[in-house]
Amino acid sequence: MSRIGKAPIPIPEKVTVSLNGLAVTVKGPKGELKRTLPEGVSIDQVENTIVLSPTSSKRTSRERHGLCRALVNNMIVGVESGFSKSLEIIGVGSRAQVKGTTLVVSAGYSHPVEVAAPDGITFKVENNTKVTVSGIDKELVGNEAAKIRSIRPPEPYKGKGIRYEGEWILRKAGKSGKK
Repeated sequence: MSRIGKAPIPIPEKVTVSLNGLAVTVKGPKGELKRTLPEGVSIDQVENTIVLSPTSSKRTSRERHGLCRALVNNMIVGVESGFSKSLEIIGVGSRAQVKGTTLVVSAGYSHPVEVAAPDGITFKVENNTKVTVSGIDKELVGNEAAKIRSIRPPEPYKGKGIRYEGEWILRKAGKSGKK
């Protein structure tokens, strides 16, 4: 049995969870999230906790047990406090700015790259080089941050590009030259 899946999920006071079969709806101060869980898992609400259990001893049911627990927990944390990812832009002339809900990144190309924010995602830029992606859906926040990073991934020689805050880049030695 999954160690993660066995742990009950506490429901905070400001959050309400409604279950309709495998459809889960979570409402909180930051918003509302809905998700339908895959087959093979049963979900029950016991007082102020959510408990998930596999419906059979098949491998797929046991695999989905921990996954579904993590998904529901992320929904509860998201509507209560939200998620955010920070990116750093490193390089001469590389910068970002927000125009409305669109993030405009100048990363060394001949044109600026525009990234439109989907519903529920907000971009924030500090000092033209630090971008923060925030929202209530952890999966969506991570995907948008990865999309921004893929505009100009960090290169291994000088470390220029867009990286996650605190990401460590393995550096390579350049040309050795004649001796």
